[in-house]
Amino acid sequence: MNRRAIRTRLRVAAGLTLLPVLALTACGSGDTPGAPAGAQASPAPTDDPVAAVRRVGSVAALLPADVRKAGTLRVGSSVGFPPGAYYPNGQDKPPAGQDIDLADAVAKVLGVKLNRQDASFETILPALGSGKYDVGTGNFGVTTERLKTIDFVTYINDGQGFAVKKGNTELKTKVTDLTQLCGLAIGTGAGTTFEATLSAQKGLCAKAGKKPYDVKVYSENGALLTALQQGRIDVVMSTINGLRYQAAQPAAQTAFLGEYHRLDVGFAFTKGSPLTKAFQAAVNELIKDGTYARILRKWGTTASAIDASRINPPEHT
Repeated sequence: MNRRAIRTRLRVAAGLTLLPVLALTACGSGDTPGAPAGAQASPAPTDDPVAAVRRVGSVAALLPADVRKAGTLRVGSSVGFPPGAYYPNGQDKPPAGQDIDLADAVAKVLGVKLNRQDASFETILPALGSGKYDVGTGNFGVTTERLKTIDFVTYINDGQGFAVKKGNTELKTKVTDLTQLCGLAIGTGAGTTFEATLSAQKGLCAKAGKKPYDVKVYSENGALLTALQQGRIDVVMSTINGLRYQAAQPAAQTAFLGEYHRLDVGFAFTKGSPLTKAFQAAVNELIKDGTYARILRKWGTTASAIDASRINPPEHT
């Protein structure tokens, strides 16, 4: 093997060793899609605020009779990275995270079991329409476009932000205007609000007389992070909570560049689903009894708390 090949292999290996530390989250965020490639190996917090949650008959009664009888809901779940949903001990263990805890707590209030099925982020919303899942989770942001075909029950307020590799000299301050990104390569996840925002606003640079930014879309989180570390992209656009969590890790190699656009995040359902009122009531029950606050405190996302769950709120402007 020649020296050039050896150097290339070593660079790739070095980049891959950073992936467990650098996993970002998706905002439908989601928050970047993903699952195994970006899976975390770090331990989960040990407290369990969901353990004490019990069925609430008045809330469970809002479920359709056939669902109450079956006692099970099929959940399409995008599992990738903390604090939303990740594998703390590899895929041989159950997933953990804020979205996992909230979904499990809602299920307990409703008196049903969740049949959780891992799925890539960009496939979940279309699969709701086909009837494959009853509900989708994955830090899905509520947008005007999505509201045309999807119903949402909100449970947190997250949104869009940016991060760079530590030491980046192109961007050092908070990104408040996309023209700050002109001439740069931006990495993001397939099917996310980030991809939609960047694509819709790409003409801003030309209007400002600047070189356009280049959007690079990745279907796997591991590929996105490797691209950032190897300098093939300059900046990542992902969820506020995920990027902030990431940058706070002692071994992280990223710097958070602030919030860009806030979005409500919710459980996703096919349009007209009879499950939304029951889920809304369950989230509000968790807010009322304090479980909701304990879950967010566990995952460090208290700043994204909502006062009450809503069905299909308008997108934040």
